Amino acid sequence: MLPFLLMAADVQAPDLQATPPAVETAIAAMTLEEKAAQLGSSAPALPRLDLPAYDYWSEGLHGLARNGIATVFPQAIGLAASWDTALLDQVGTVVSTEARAKYNGVRSTRDRRRFAGLHIWSPNLNIFRDPRWGRGQETYGEDPYLTGKLGVAFVRGIQGPDAAHPRAIATPKHFAAHSGPEAGRNSFDADISPRDMAGTYTPAFRMAVTEGRAQSIMCAYNSLHGVPACASSALLTDRARGDWGFGGMVVSDCDAVGYISVFHYYRPDLPSAAAAALQAGTDLDCGPSYDALPAAVRKGLVPEAAIDTSLRRVLASRAALGIAFGQRSPWTRIAPSQVDTPAHRALAQTAAEKSLVLLTNKDRLPLKPGTRIAVIGPNADSLDVLEANYHGTASAPITPLQGIRARFGADRVTYAQGSGLAAGVALPVPETALSANGRPGLKGEYFSDGAMTRRVATRQDRTIDFDWDRAPPVPGLSGKGYGVRWTGQLTPPGPGRYRLRLDVPRCFDCEGHDPVKLWLDGKPLIIDDGSDSAVEAEVTVTDAKPHDLRIDFVHASEDGGIGLRWVAPIDAQRGEALAAAGAADVVVVFTGLSPTLEGEALRLDVPGFLGGDRTAIELPEPQRALLETLATAGKPIVVVQLTGSAIADPWSRDHADAVVAAWYPGQSGGTAIARMLAGDINPGGRLPVTVYATTRDLPAYIDYSMKNRTYRFFSGTPLYPFGHGLSYTRFAYAPRTAPIATVTAGQPLAVSVTVTNTGKRAGDEVVQAYLAPVDAQQQGRTIPVLQRQLVGFRRIPLRAGEVRTVDFAIDPRSLSMVEHDGTHAVVPGRYRLFVGGGQPGDAAGIWTDVTITGTRTVLPK
Repeated sequence: MLPFLLMAADVQAPDLQATPPAVETAIAAMTLEEKAAQLGSSAPALPRLDLPAYDYWSEGLHGLARNGIATVFPQAIGLAASWDTALLDQVGTVVSTEARAKYNGVRSTRDRRRFAGLHIWSPNLNIFRDPRWGRGQETYGEDPYLTGKLGVAFVRGIQGPDAAHPRAIATPKHFAAHSGPEAGRNSFDADISPRDMAGTYTPAFRMAVTEGRAQSIMCAYNSLHGVPACASSALLTDRARGDWGFGGMVVSDCDAVGYISVFHYYRPDLPSAAAAALQAGTDLDCGPSYDALPAAVRKGLVPEAAIDTSLRRVLASRAALGIAFGQRSPWTRIAPSQVDTPAHRALAQTAAEKSLVLLTNKDRLPLKPGTRIAVIGPNADSLDVLEANYHGTASAPITPLQGIRARFGADRVTYAQGSGLAAGVALPVPETALSANGRPGLKGEYFSDGAMTRRVATRQDRTIDFDWDRAPPVPGLSGKGYGVRWTGQLTPPGPGRYRLRLDVPRCFDCEGHDPVKLWLDGKPLIIDDGSDSAVEAEVTVTDAKPHDLRIDFVHASEDGGIGLRWVAPIDAQRGEALAAAGAADVVVVFTGLSPTLEGEALRLDVPGFLGGDRTAIELPEPQRALLETLATAGKPIVVVQLTGSAIADPWSRDHADAVVAAWYPGQSGGTAIARMLAGDINPGGRLPVTVYATTRDLPAYIDYSMKNRTYRFFSGTPLYPFGHGLSYTRFAYAPRTAPIATVTAGQPLAVSVTVTNTGKRAGDEVVQAYLAPVDAQQQGRTIPVLQRQLVGFRRIPLRAGEVRTVDFAIDPRSLSMVEHDGTHAVVPGRYRLFVGGGQPGDAAGIWTDVTITGTRTVLPK
């Protein structure tokens, strides 16, 4: 018997807006070369058509990025740990509101530079299939359903409630199957079965299109079975436009069109690569490669009509935004002042609080009033672990050290950096090593000229760890052309060999870089003219006495700040850490990673890390040694991990009094962590990834098969399971539906439970529903064998003693299995549905037996 087909109710195409006549008129008036130029991300001005220059490349992963002061939320993986779709909608709304506010602050006829437009190239909906991937921090974790639901909420927040007049345009990326390795990513060929493609790598994108109605998609760098993603008509035309009804525009990842020829060798030259991408469905090229389209037309590789089709989509997006062709937008009312507002800052703090995951707690947390705290660790006082990557410039970031001092009192807090992050990796020189005029930090003098003759401000800078991307450090300075001089003393924690470094975050496509100089005891130690070739030096000190320090910094380019960093002797740092611990009642250790270790295509090769990825998931050795050293002090230890990915740290699970996953928590991360330690808030986050116990548990990194990957297919025992998270209170579950449910294939499954807060504190519970096959008919099915899959979740607040009912309507697609060819089939048989505060065996919850009768095939893929 042929299966029935579920089609009409399964897919809803985004609303397609008719192309304004002015767009058609403009296209008809353009030359071939002008059309091609308008299909590049940096579109030049066409004055005779009243088109100002416009750059489509803007970022908004967890706050408006790379365009000056903006609200900086937790990194995407932290937002995912909230398991809160309403929060993601609110964050997306702030991102697009601040983008509009900045856009509206400039005359509509002005050219727009990079990162100043309204096409937001977020969210990242790739699946975090392996914790070694450095860009996994940008994703919503390892589960397709969780990723999809959070992605839909974020897209809706970005675009707003009116598809015809989006506040901004969201761009889910990187379509598809882009999740490492970073080294060689431009030529990587992902070998993926149709089952894994349909069951893991594309569902979130499908949801973003059909439910979120995203008006743009970005294609990936990698190839799929030898075909570059940006040249894949099967992916962009057949799947996205055909199966899913996508009607928006497709943009390439940056330079991906050129890579079709120079890295993938899929086409012999640039004109043929551009033609292949355009004909496959890539409308907008991030880069200059579509400049070759006129040559492609003349060679007969692509018709000019194909250029017109893509140009129509691209220009229609500007019209929909109300920023070209005389179109209007209701969002022009957003004032330039709507950036970094009190409400936005409050939401950033709420997001940071909701992202915190309590992994273990031996009744140590919350801390008692009056507790003396030793704050120790390489991540206790660093800006980069707050802002992560793809970030804006936070106006008033709060590190964990600052947050704890503010909440518990500075007189009750001691501090020591304690160790480095990883072997040979520089960290900000801590405040404990800097002084001027008898106070911690250095004297900073700010000048309006690079010659440092016109001083406009003087202040005490606690550390030299600044993000000034498109954001002058003090009032009275322009965007560039200013200078800063710091003077004071550097007091090392002990004798030994130190490596000092001046880091200047480098901008994209800069013609020059900011020059920096450093003198120690009056002698020039670092003199870099902007070539980035002499920004560090080694020095040996024989004492722990103060040494005169001077730094000169001239901001002359588009670079984004400065940091004074060091690699300090291990023994000196550990001695300082033990002294700090000895004066405290409890030691709070901030361990983890940083964006200098994990990220996009980094130039890094140290033990455990390569090119932005990790080669091992264990906590780096210097930090493991620090924890073991601190244990000898005999004080209770609380470990707070700041990281973008899962860390295998069994020592902390077994020996620490509590362990918290804080991710990269955004501008208010320090405040959120301090409030959680004090018990002002109750942690309610849950893991969006599996924390494996060891690197040996992982398949080969370059293998894209889902066999033995993520909680859905992993056959081993994790350190902490996906969905895990503790609370300062307890929750109980009871069924409200019959204990045995029968559902006909093609119909949704309804389930209802009551959740009770049985503790004495208010808290949030994340109710999770998992479906596990028992003896479902699986003829012809091969590994990987599905263990269970998330089919529903909801985060709910509960007062002490409160009872709430939670209802789930599980749709047919979530009840389906994925066949060899990638189709989804609702298969008859017995299943078990678990609803609780985590996965079965990890949290309180209830089981329901489910029987599915009949067979339905769910289309499209």
